[in-house]
Amino acid sequence: MECVFCKIIKKELPSQILFENDKVMVFKDIDPKADVHFLIIPKEHIESLNHLNQENNQLISSLISMSDRISKEIVEAKNGYKLIFNVGQGGGQIVKHLHLHFLAGKIKRCP
Repeated sequence: MECVFCKIIKKELPSQILFENDKVMVFKDIDPKADVHFLIIPKEHIESLNHLNQENNQLISSLISMSDRISKEIVEAKNGYKLIFNVGQGGGQIVKHLHLHFLAGKIKRCP
């Protein structure tokens, strides 16, 4: 069964997409934990950080670099922002597709 993020990437499910290129997509979280809560995901399906290999080394850098771009171009995060990777069920990962949470403003609770 295909994951929900893969369906968003293929535009089979609606989402508020903020940015997209050939490797990365950014969209609003449907259950925000902060005033600003975006998800930064690779378009390639990788289950979690634990499933990365040598071929994916640049992927994490791309996700983190995207957070800087978001903070400057999409939202004004003058007071800073928080980045969170949840890894595995015990680490709070709900969707089994690698994703980075971008939170800014008043944080209600951590994802």
